[in-house]
Amino acid sequence: QVQLVESGGGLVQAGGSLRLSCAASGRTFSSYAMGWFRQAPGKEREFVAAISWSGGSTYYADSVKGRFTISRDNAKNTVYLQMNSLKPEDTAVYYCAASAFDQSVVVTGYDYWGQGTQVTVSS
Repeated sequence: QVQLVESGGGLVQAGGSLRLSCAASGRTFSSYAMGWFRQAPGKEREFVAAISWSGGSTYYADSVKGRFTISRDNAKNTVYLQMNSLKPEDTAVYYCAASAFDQSVVVTGYDYWGQGTQVTVSS
């Protein structure tokens, strides 16, 4: 069982930056691939970024590539999402998720989810 708690969301102007954190409980965090997803009002939850259990492999949605960076610190049981050059269309609730198998770009590839943190980008 893994419990995930996101933090770091907020209101930022377009072009600004935020860093989201996701703290995980449990001693097996380092064995899970991790992902970030987001969901805007009236839209389906969509993939943002994923990272392998070791941190050696990452994958990004085209819409955030070059602006967002996913990383993890297994000693701190935490995964991060650094978001730069934010745009109004990045506004959404951001969720972190853990996969017992491998990094995935689909919602069904993840076993555990956090409660989400709101990111609002004003124009």
